[in-house]
Amino acid sequence: MPYNFKRNFRKLYYAIVRADGTPEYIARGWGLGMFIGCVIPMSVQLMISIPLSFALRCSKIGATLGTFITNPITVIFIYPAQCWVGNKLIGGHLTYDGTAEAIRELMGGSISALANLGWDLIASFFIGGFLLAAITTPITYFVVYALVTRYQRFREKRRQAKLSRRA
Repeated sequence: MPYNFKRNFRKLYYAIVRADGTPEYIARGWGLGMFIGCVIPMSVQLMISIPLSFALRCSKIGATLGTFITNPITVIFIYPAQCWVGNKLIGGHLTYDGTAEAIRELMGGSISALANLGWDLIASFFIGGFLLAAITTPITYFVVYALVTRYQRFREKRRQAKLSRRA
């Protein structure tokens, strides 16, 4: 069965806009998920985002789904890029290819790859992650806020029109 991008995109859209809560609540959850997805390594994201969503009183679904910016498919592109950028910000000399190879080994389950990463790459990962989060988190928040607000206004207009036809 072929992958249906349009249908899956529509499902995601409706999962966002039909969620329970105010636009701020929903957008805050998605922003949190995006932040955690950029900064925290993939294996522990949900252990951090779900408790934080309770503490920050935001959408648990958004905090969960927002972390999926990094998934087994996207991580092979995002992590090397964020490590390379982070390394350049701290004045390091890691190459993009070397960074990508280290990330691939780590994603392949090599525990020894973790020991071989070195502090430069680990620091680069977090610095690059914070930069990526600083860019994507506000964008995610405002886009989700706008989508939810627009959908809720549309739904309210439709409800009002239905009520006026009955009267």
